[in-house]
Amino acid sequence: MRPYPKLIEHLWRDLKIADRHDNFFQSGLVCRDYNKDTFHFSYSSPITIYSQPPQTPHPADTPILSRCCRNEGENSWATRYSFCGGVYQSPLDFHGSILQYDSNLKPIQLYGYNASSNDPFIISNNGHTVSVSLPPNMYIDIPPFRYIAAQLHFHWGSLASHGGSEHCIGGKKFAAEMHIVHYNSKYADVGTAMEVSDGLAVLGILIEIGSFNSAYDNIISQLTQIKYKGQSFQIPGFNIRSLVPESLDEYYRYEGSLTTPPCNPSVLWYVFRNPIFISEEQLLLFETALYCTERNSSSPVEMIDNYRRLQQEGDRLVSVSFREGIVLAITLACLLGSLIIIGVTCWLFRWKKQAKNVKKVVYTPAVPMLETTSNV
Repeated sequence: MRPYPKLIEHLWRDLKIADRHDNFFQSGLVCRDYNKDTFHFSYSSPITIYSQPPQTPHPADTPILSRCCRNEGENSWATRYSFCGGVYQSPLDFHGSILQYDSNLKPIQLYGYNASSNDPFIISNNGHTVSVSLPPNMYIDIPPFRYIAAQLHFHWGSLASHGGSEHCIGGKKFAAEMHIVHYNSKYADVGTAMEVSDGLAVLGILIEIGSFNSAYDNIISQLTQIKYKGQSFQIPGFNIRSLVPESLDEYYRYEGSLTTPPCNPSVLWYVFRNPIFISEEQLLLFETALYCTERNSSSPVEMIDNYRRLQQEGDRLVSVSFREGIVLAITLACLLGSLIIIGVTCWLFRWKKQAKNVKKVVYTPAVPMLETTSNV
């Protein structure tokens, strides 16, 4: 029987991903031999055909290594994935010495973000994060390229520490962080795009504790439906624009990488300056409701602290689209420097003045007093 073209397309894509990671496919399928042109495959276990074709994998979904339930720590990533120990890695701390204002940076333009409730999304637990699939009619334009939305996902901490963001601003860590992943339209899919330097553009949204957020609750209220790895659930479409800060013209931009293995340096990062607020109760659902392990696991592992540590910026500079704060930081630095110079100058002046006024003390022998006697 002639195989369905779409099925072959998905099988071939998954096999390419499998081959890219030591010939292991996440479902446990081991590829022994395949031929793209003749559609000849042989496996060590039977293929299971699902009623729906698999979703295009997010770059963070492709590696077998899962952060929150991994057998190896983050320090050992580089032994299996060379990029993880290389340059241009993410995330970063955006601090004064690496920031530069760029007047050419314009407000980010979002297209198709106002999805209809008739266009459902798939929310899933992939073993290391919560992921929401996004339709291809959502995109951003970054001349000369167009980047098509693929999915969004989250990073968070734990009850012990609410600081689960990946990026920081001036050393400040936020409660959580959301990434909206887009791939360059000149490539076939996100898996192909992650292999090239101009392949991906990711919007980073920092999340802080505040008041209840009804927009984010479209996702958070469904977390109990996907408690375990491999579970997915269909939710009504909603306006993704409501998940993004109101101001689209204030952001940090730099060239970086995926924050999960294989850590490809293929991401153009846009991290918004202003955070989004959710309630503490909403954040607690992320920190307590999910597991890295499957439902029938004898040793369930909580999905917590699924963020990567800060990376070295190296010789990179981070472009910023706003002046406020940058100018203030430079002004304060100049003022502090001036005060130090004035203080040192005054001290030197006083020291020299004291040195000139030192008087020499001359010791002379005392004149002996003559005794006078009277004759009686």
